[in-house]
Amino acid sequence: QVQLVQFGGGLVQAGGSLRLSCTASGTISSIGSMAWYRQVPGKERERVVTISSSGATIYLESVKGRFTVSRDNNKNAVYLQMNSLQPEDTAVYTCDANVYTGSIYQRFWGPGAQVTVSS
Repeated sequence: QVQLVQFGGGLVQAGGSLRLSCTASGTISSIGSMAWYRQVPGKERERVVTISSSGATIYLESVKGRFTVSRDNNKNAVYLQMNSLQPEDTAVYTCDANVYTGSIYQRFWGPGAQVTVSS
């Protein structure tokens, strides 16, 4: 059993910053890629950024230069620093981890956190 716990999110004015964190716990041998997704009601979920176990990253074009992902493999954690936030960044942000439990890789999801950016 693996759980992902998220912290962060909230309400911020345009141009402000927020930091999200996501920590995995449970039966974990190792974690492969981790990612942040976001979703607005009525729209498809989009992947904001992926970070591999070695730190390689792939960002959504619209967040490049504003968002920075990092991870701490010792803590089984991934972070998302969001700067210069804009109203169009408003969404529920969810973390995802590809966890090796000792026998197979499985994807686990965090509960999601609301990020609201006011204009």
